[in-house]
Amino acid sequence: MQRLYLRENSNSCYHRVFLPPDDRLLMLPTSKTNNCPTTTAKLTPFIKPLCSLNQPAKYLATLSTLALFASAMLTPLYAQAALPEAIQAALSRANLSATDISIVITPVGDKNASRLPAPIQVINSPKQGISNSHIDSQPKSLSVDNVSADPDSIKRQATQNNKAKEVTVHQSPLVTIEKQTIKQHEKQLHAYTDDPYTYQSLESSPSLLPNDGQSTSSVPNKNNPDKNSANKSSKGNASNATTNNATIKISFSPLLSHQADIARTPASTMKLVPSFIALDTLGADFVWHTRVYHTGIIIGDKLYGDLIIQGSGDPKMTHERLQQLLYKIQTAGIRHINGDIIVDSAIFKNVSKDPAAFDNSPLRPYNASPDGFLVNFSSIGIQSYPLDNTRAQLTYTPQLANYQLPSMINIRSAACGQARYSLAPHWQPTQLTLNANLPDSCGEHAFYVAYPDAKDFAARVIASKWQTLGNTLTGKVISQEKPYLSNKNVKEAKSPRGLAAIAISPLPIVSYPSLNLTQQIYDINHFSNNVMTEQVALSIGAYDNAGINRNGINKAGSDKVNTDKAGVKKVDVNQESTDKDKVIHQQATSLYQFGQPPATDYSQALQAINHWWQTKLTSPPPHLTNGSGLCRDCTISAENLSELLTYAYEQPSFDAYVSSLGIAGVSGTISAHSERLPESQAIGRAWIKTGTLNHVTSMAGYVKGLSGQDYVVVGLINSDQALNAYTARPVLDAMLDWTAQH
Repeated sequence: MQRLYLRENSNSCYHRVFLPPDDRLLMLPTSKTNNCPTTTAKLTPFIKPLCSLNQPAKYLATLSTLALFASAMLTPLYAQAALPEAIQAALSRANLSATDISIVITPVGDKNASRLPAPIQVINSPKQGISNSHIDSQPKSLSVDNVSADPDSIKRQATQNNKAKEVTVHQSPLVTIEKQTIKQHEKQLHAYTDDPYTYQSLESSPSLLPNDGQSTSSVPNKNNPDKNSANKSSKGNASNATTNNATIKISFSPLLSHQADIARTPASTMKLVPSFIALDTLGADFVWHTRVYHTGIIIGDKLYGDLIIQGSGDPKMTHERLQQLLYKIQTAGIRHINGDIIVDSAIFKNVSKDPAAFDNSPLRPYNASPDGFLVNFSSIGIQSYPLDNTRAQLTYTPQLANYQLPSMINIRSAACGQARYSLAPHWQPTQLTLNANLPDSCGEHAFYVAYPDAKDFAARVIASKWQTLGNTLTGKVISQEKPYLSNKNVKEAKSPRGLAAIAISPLPIVSYPSLNLTQQIYDINHFSNNVMTEQVALSIGAYDNAGINRNGINKAGSDKVNTDKAGVKKVDVNQESTDKDKVIHQQATSLYQFGQPPATDYSQALQAINHWWQTKLTSPPPHLTNGSGLCRDCTISAENLSELLTYAYEQPSFDAYVSSLGIAGVSGTISAHSERLPESQAIGRAWIKTGTLNHVTSMAGYVKGLSGQDYVVVGLINSDQALNAYTARPVLDAMLDWTAQH
């Protein structure tokens, strides 16, 4: 149990400052002032009588009274447990105070049944591999960072900031990875290279680790010659982990708790909330199905009618996967369409947002809006190829139909930066204009720019891909939330088009599954993809199988669903609805028998998340306005986030969850940990989600201590002094290092 110390100077006092609920909640010390009454001054009237007492009975009675008054006056004063020396020193270097940070570090599981993956050792080259003869001579396992060190040096490293506590280094298998391998892996995965916290990944993401979790240079467990069995406990559920030795039960009291109950802005560590809730409710193998229907008839390879693409909310419909979907339509027998391609994105409603609202950066991919049929994150890649000293060629991925994109650009002398500075792009109704010449330092460089309208972007990409496959389309690509009717040939709803024109109980000609949820969560937490997180959060509300009754609203949506004698579902619409609306709703309902839910908005999705939290956990749910953490009014306490991570540790979906996190000093948004703190014991031993906004820096996840104990770790920094990640992130690096030493 941590001891609390109260200290007050003669010219200062400390107290809590709470901002309104819709703003960030911070704990700040007041500035020093002579007008602040000291504790001594407050207690003077009670101290004087005490000093004149001679009788013990009166003395004790007065002392008791004094204690009550003192307690009442001391309660508002700022009190906290002393932080570890390493963390306090890092705060000082960052010009931050202990009031700016909340920390919770809690042991989980037991030492003989760890659920975390094997630690990772990063080496420069194969020549720095591990000598088995050297390992055999070691009585203890090796440190992550120094495999050739003797046991005494390992112990010294483990206790450099925790001298009062002896740490026994736990023997566990190590996985060795070359730095070059990491760099190549990250290069293949990263696409949003002009933004350090938002990435797009390729469809086929190569795994950093071998399938069996071991490399050829892995350190075997001396007590278990089967190297593959060393990871069984980390790969399987905790309930399935067995050992011949007696398990070492640990106390779930926090190792360190500092201002744990203060609600703070978490930035992208908030992604940990919807990503795990999705795994827990939908399942790690959950997939989104994009289904394709058609009206009219097919003669030969020509469709006389409309093609309808029914969006499912798939977070990762990249342009490559979209082309695969269209190719499947082609192989189903349709190459020429005498009609329109209608994109039904009605599964999400009213989710579009102003891309400039958050930080006035509408071109940044992290500000893209979610959509029921989101294509390539609503972002386009611009690749530059210098031809000479004066000009460069530009290529675009994906291509946009019926939209002019400049193919050449002049070169100027300047430093290369983000697209908005280097190219100054501007999306006009029919063309893209670049208002700045390409900086000569960019060379061959990829810029990623968000398109302002997700539905228009999807329509133009579909039209371009359809033509690229050699197919034809006489009409247009129409993308809207309710694409059931066309402005032409509509007469009092007697000629519905799109989904409303499909007969009852249609079968899709194509059902295209997404990547499973585990793969999607990897991108979300590893590379902090905002719009993918929004898609998943909205999908929780849409696909929640719990049948939550929200304010009397049926799981099927805001309309009550009835069944007639034939067993056909019908919609009981509002009596004030027009006959046209009745036709549309009744006929469109037939599609949902295939598992497609009705429209879901943010309020329904956030309500589903809150319901899960209140059902599974004991603490109050976080305050969310979206699922990604790209918000200033979103708040959560370190204590609450720690409870979520602790709960997740014991669940069947934990393996998918922890594998989605970045590895300190190895991969993801925490890969630079080893550059900031080269001697950190957390390198290769911490699985972390980071969060970064101006004035906000956070880390949360899991750490495997040198003792073999697993820990949940949460650190949240909110301060005007933490202008960016480079200021405050070393403080949280020190927190990871300190935890790993235990």
